[in-house]
Amino acid sequence: MKNTEAQKSKTETIKERAIYVYLPSHKMVKKWKELAKNSKVSISKFVIEHVENSLSQEIGEDGFIPRAELLEEIRKLREENKELKKRNKMLDTVIDRLEDELRTYRVKPFLEDEFRGIRKYEKDLINLFKERKEVRKDELLELLGINPMNGEIVKGINKQIENLERYGLIKDIGRGWKWRA
Repeated sequence: MKNTEAQKSKTETIKERAIYVYLPSHKMVKKWKELAKNSKVSISKFVIEHVENSLSQEIGEDGFIPRAELLEEIRKLREENKELKKRNKMLDTVIDRLEDELRTYRVKPFLEDEFRGIRKYEKDLINLFKERKEVRKDELLELLGINPMNGEIVKGINKQIENLERYGLIKDIGRGWKWRA
């Protein structure tokens, strides 16, 4: 019977692939094991990586980047990512404030009884009704991204809804509104 690679036991293949390295001192063994542990890899993987890195440098392989450089690059990228997340959060806050300010500006004509001119409806409100066909009252502000504590904007949205009902575009169905157009 032919003994092929597939027929060999796991133990046999491990023995064939194993090499033994005797280090000059216990101190060096301890140092290597500690370095492997700090790198969060097994001692075998640690030795393989370092031998392969060394050989790649000697051969002058194109695109070879030593592990230390890769770790430094990862550290820098993580730091950059942290800064970008911080900046992104700040920009999101600014955008939210500007959107609130813009909504406040847009709802003002609906809050003034004596207003003359053209009132521009909240595009998000109209699109919401068109897309969903039916919107529950308890989810309207959340779907529009409006803080319920911002009384002026809430009043302006309510006025727009009243007008849309008067025009026959939406119908109050108790728990919400239904788009009729």
